[in-house]
Amino acid sequence: MVSWGGAEACGAGAYARIFALDLVAGAEMQLKRGQIERACATWNRALDHMDGVRSVRTHKAIARMRGDLARFRARGVRCAADLDERAIDFLAAA
Repeated sequence: MVSWGGAEACGAGAYARIFALDLVAGAEMQLKRGQIERACATWNRALDHMDGVRSVRTHKAIARMRGDLARFRARGVRCAADLDERAIDFLAAA
């Protein structure tokens, strides 16, 4: 059997991390467009895919997300506050 860089080479966790980081990038773009609720939904999906994945890149992505959400939490945007609580739990478990 020839390996083309599939699960044999990287492991399933690598795919989850890559997919989650792609979702994070999408959420960042949505936020730049002013779509906070949509960005929060995408970040939540990213966190779903990070379940069980621990890496420096995912940790940095979540820390950056918390910084991006700070101004919305301060304004009382509920989805940002809920997502921040979930991010705190994620980082604490890391």
